[in-house]
Amino acid sequence: MLQSLHVKNLALIDELEITFQKGFNIMTGETGAGKSIIIGSINLALGARYQVEILRKGAEFGFVELVFFVQNPLQIARLKELEIFLEDGFVILNRRFVENRSYARINGEVVTAGKLKQVAEILIDIHGQHEHQSLLYKEKHLAILDVYGKAEIQVIKENVQEAYKAYKDTKARLEENLLDERERQKKLSLLQFEVEEIETANLQEAEDEHLEEQYKKMLSAKKIREGLMQTRALLEDETGQGASDLLGRGVRAIQEVGNYDEQIRILCEQLGEIEILLQDFQRDLVDYEQTLDFSEEDFAEIESRLNTINHLKTKYGNTVEEIMAYYTLQEEELQKLSDYEVYIESLKQAYQEAEHIVYEKASQLSILRQSYATQLAKCIQEELLELNFEEVCFEIAISEKESVTEYGRDDVEFQVSLNTGEQPKALGSVASGGELSRIMLAIKTVLADKEDVETLIFDEIDVGISGRTAQRVSEKLALLSANHQVLCITHLAQIAAMADAHYLIEKQAKDNRTITNIRLLDSTQEIEELARILGGVTITDTVRENAREMKKLATTNNRRECI
Repeated sequence: MLQSLHVKNLALIDELEITFQKGFNIMTGETGAGKSIIIGSINLALGARYQVEILRKGAEFGFVELVFFVQNPLQIARLKELEIFLEDGFVILNRRFVENRSYARINGEVVTAGKLKQVAEILIDIHGQHEHQSLLYKEKHLAILDVYGKAEIQVIKENVQEAYKAYKDTKARLEENLLDERERQKKLSLLQFEVEEIETANLQEAEDEHLEEQYKKMLSAKKIREGLMQTRALLEDETGQGASDLLGRGVRAIQEVGNYDEQIRILCEQLGEIEILLQDFQRDLVDYEQTLDFSEEDFAEIESRLNTINHLKTKYGNTVEEIMAYYTLQEEELQKLSDYEVYIESLKQAYQEAEHIVYEKASQLSILRQSYATQLAKCIQEELLELNFEEVCFEIAISEKESVTEYGRDDVEFQVSLNTGEQPKALGSVASGGELSRIMLAIKTVLADKEDVETLIFDEIDVGISGRTAQRVSEKLALLSANHQVLCITHLAQIAAMADAHYLIEKQAKDNRTITNIRLLDSTQEIEELARILGGVTITDTVRENAREMKKLATTNNRRECI
């Protein structure tokens, strides 16, 4: 449930913090007191679009935070799927606003507005002043039906989506490979040329690296040879003054005195090892010099081979490995085009099989939706009767689309008749705005136990209703609050009287500025606010007595009956 709301520096709000209760939370106030700002702040915390105009004039930043206490295992599981984990049972959503930018966090970690919205959908459902207009779109009807029957529909729906993806993939592959004979021959000719060119080169693994090394060595052979000859001359020359000769003399000299002292013997051994290392080095040096002996033909052959490989690199890949990978792909494509008729026939067969499967799955989904549509229509009609639609007839019409989509083949439309003898028609052509609002309330009541969301917010759902209808709406909202946390902004005393917790939203003057505030009313203050709603400008004792009577009836008879 929504534990608290904290707002700072937004519109008329300087700073306020509200702690909400379980059950039915009512918010009332004079027109213009800032009720819409409260709902707007909640929406901002849930990821709604931020516009800089809402930032309080003169403020450096704005801030809004929602704290949820979550116990529902289904909600916890869905949050984990989004890698959101509870902290002592709490999920904290907040956004900070600075000029034209906003920063969202969940439990202290920065997230995108998109992820904020995903998490919000799990935690709370807001029925805004214009949300009922979504009932005019048939896509919404399909979504409502699927939510109602999701225990069975969801699995089949996922099967349809999987089958549809396979169907689209095979269709796209078939269309990509459908060529006329001229195109096929042209592509075949190119593939044959490329495959033969790479095959003729007879490339070896890492051959380019080895040849590059040899080529560089050949280019530098003269300079390398000069350096090696100078090194060899310094090690051993004709005068006997080379490093090798001098080292040999040193070894013999130290050997003559080696028996006089143990330390000298150790030094003698070390110098002997150095002489052996030098001899090994001289042999390796001679061996390497011999590798520098190559003919002009050898150089030309390596240069030509490198030119061939580099030419292939400009066309097929940056390395021998990439060229061979390209060769493998082109060879496979060549094989397909060589056996084109067989390949296309296999694609057509795969497409037909995928098409059959997706339409079969879609039919299964349609049958299931038809069954749940009958149940849902009956439930909604019962709710509408309780909301003072006395002559209502509610139906869900399902027709079949010409082609399948990832959602199946069903075209779902809610239809209603509000007068006896009239045929049910599309909602938009029959129901007014106020009627649509009550229809949405009926739908939400039916879906309340089907959805995992625990907190429901209704913003001025009472627009356009009064009297008996208002009473029925209030009872329905109270019924919802028996198993859900409900927050409702209202102008009607019938609804306000049902409150478990009643909050007053009001404007105050502070430091020559107007600010919006909200406070929880005690029982005496609640009666006074009900009297204000009932009595208008002048509040008499009779009006107050009516308010007390209304509250008493709401908390005893009406509330008990509807629960």
